Amino acid sequence: MRKERRSRIGSYAISSLMSTRDHRQQPCITCTTFNILAPIYKRLTINNDQDQNSRESDYRAYWLVRNQRILDSLLRERSSIICLQEFWLGNEELVNMYEKRLGDAGYLNFKLARTNNRGDGLLIAVRKDYFRVINHRELLFNDCGDRVAQLLHVELAPPCSPCRNNDTRQEILIVNTHLLFPHDSSLSLVRLNQVYKILQYVESYQKENKLSPTPIMLCGDWNGSKRGHVYKFLRSQGFVSSYDTAHQYTDADAHKWVSHLNHRGNICGVDFIWLLNPNRYRKLLKTSWSEAVFGMFKYLLRRASLTEKDAFAFLKADSDCDYITYSGFCEYLQQLNLTGHCNGLSDEETKDLWVQADIDGNGVLDYKEFQQAVVAPGLAINPEKKAIRHMLIPVEKCYKIRCSHGGILELQQRIWNPTWSEQKDDVIQDDSPKGREEQTIGFSVENAVLFPPEVEKGMWPENYSLSDHARLTVVFSPIRMPCSQLIS
Repeated sequence: MRKERRSRIGSYAISSLMSTRDHRQQPCITCTTFNILAPIYKRLTINNDQDQNSRESDYRAYWLVRNQRILDSLLRERSSIICLQEFWLGNEELVNMYEKRLGDAGYLNFKLARTNNRGDGLLIAVRKDYFRVINHRELLFNDCGDRVAQLLHVELAPPCSPCRNNDTRQEILIVNTHLLFPHDSSLSLVRLNQVYKILQYVESYQKENKLSPTPIMLCGDWNGSKRGHVYKFLRSQGFVSSYDTAHQYTDADAHKWVSHLNHRGNICGVDFIWLLNPNRYRKLLKTSWSEAVFGMFKYLLRRASLTEKDAFAFLKADSDCDYITYSGFCEYLQQLNLTGHCNGLSDEETKDLWVQADIDGNGVLDYKEFQQAVVAPGLAINPEKKAIRHMLIPVEKCYKIRCSHGGILELQQRIWNPTWSEQKDDVIQDDSPKGREEQTIGFSVENAVLFPPEVEKGMWPENYSLSDHARLTVVFSPIRMPCSQLIS
């Protein structure tokens, strides 16, 4: 039955699942993310001649009809949450059309323009019969891409709520964003920092409002595939790709589906709805970010065909001693194009990386520290503190840890040198006596559909004209679960 449902097309697959659910089950909520290709970016071919300067925005009849069709498709599907990217905020007529049609259909709309008058931006629409909106926040990255993000804090309303009393939190944090396109390798760090800023902002919002663990959905056009640093960074923070979860794809399944035909003519999967449930274990955010940057470092070393020993020898340069100095570390970061320009690491970020790498705090990196920081990032022992530094470890995993002055560590499970594709999704099992563990709500992924259906097979249809992106819709079912408990 599940396989049959997945094979159906677009909104039919979603409506089929919603209608066939047992009436005694909790109602589902649906979330759609869609980059609708702003008319100011859509190139037109007029009389079989594609003029690079000809844009759809110059032809009202063209953009009006296409956006009416986009709205028709969205309102047929009637998702509980709609997140749009490349929403043409610079055109009042188009904005009014979306606001009226979505408003008449029972949606509350929230818009955010990109900085420096770029013309496009983001839109989140949520159904009033599904949610009570608690807050809407705007995040401006103020970087070279003028990118932005929205944070919407909502509460599930009956009958969507899985409980009928106030003993369980029923709130969700929804993020909508559109990351910078990686025009060259130097922008990979910018994109990573954009995600880092989003997660920092969400974390600070949770602390500011004293929120207990709450489900988080990150929606949008991430302009990067499952092989990229952004994907690995989000996975390290406990997020799962809802589409891949629904289809039981692994991190290594990078070519099963696509969602974008880019301006270079390449097809790739870049549109995601990420889910973080409250029962997921998470590393400290700064630790995950450092590991991601060291991952980029390692990737660049490999691309230069350097072994770890060659790289260590190069970094220590002409030093007679068998260690790397901070100045040598900074110099090599600049040679790798990770510093020394406006899009590179700041001085503070460089120092943070050095502190993570300098495990014993003596001001230099020996070969073993270099291996742990760059070759096998994620594990660091500080012998002076006799503790694991910057790692969060689930009690249930029963890691056998012995930290002495020499920094000895024994692990029964293999975490010394994990590969991203091998990392397991750690969750808390609800095996404690009822009433003793704090409860909250999370979501199970029931189904996920990309439209047009050809993209689910890794192909781009020639006759698809709504956008240069596919529309992604995910069905979530609210479930009770225990809150996460982390130890550092």
